[in-house]
Amino acid sequence: VELEAKVDALTDEINFLRAFHEAELNELQAQISDTSVVLSMDNSRNLDLDSIIAEVKAQYEEIANRSRAEAESWYQSKYEALQVTAGKHGDDLRNTKNEITEINRTIQRIQGEIENAKAQRAKLEAAVARPR
Repeated sequence: VELEAKVDALTDEINFLRAFHEAELNELQAQISDTSVVLSMDNSRNLDLDSIIAEVKAQYEEIANRSRAEAESWYQSKYEALQVTAGKHGDDLRNTKNEITEINRTIQRIQGEIENAKAQRAKLEAAVARPR
């Protein structure tokens, strides 16, 4: 039951992280779309639109790369934390299984002792019940 509760908790955490991931992606996309670029223009006839477009494109790519790196770093840390948690739960499960096995051995040993005690009691009752 405890392990099922842990599984449910981990499932809830995964669902929460997915929702959080989607919300963060939406927020990052909103930030990117809300980013404005200010261009200064002079009235000279040598306006080079190709270089301006290339510069704007480079700025957007830099922003996108930075956002991507931040998101990857954040998700990598979350992934590592989940791996640690999963490993801990695996160890807990293994320890619990070992405890159950040990308890079952103890139960079998005690049941054997009870059977021996019952047999001994029956022999003693039979010896007491015999007429002299």
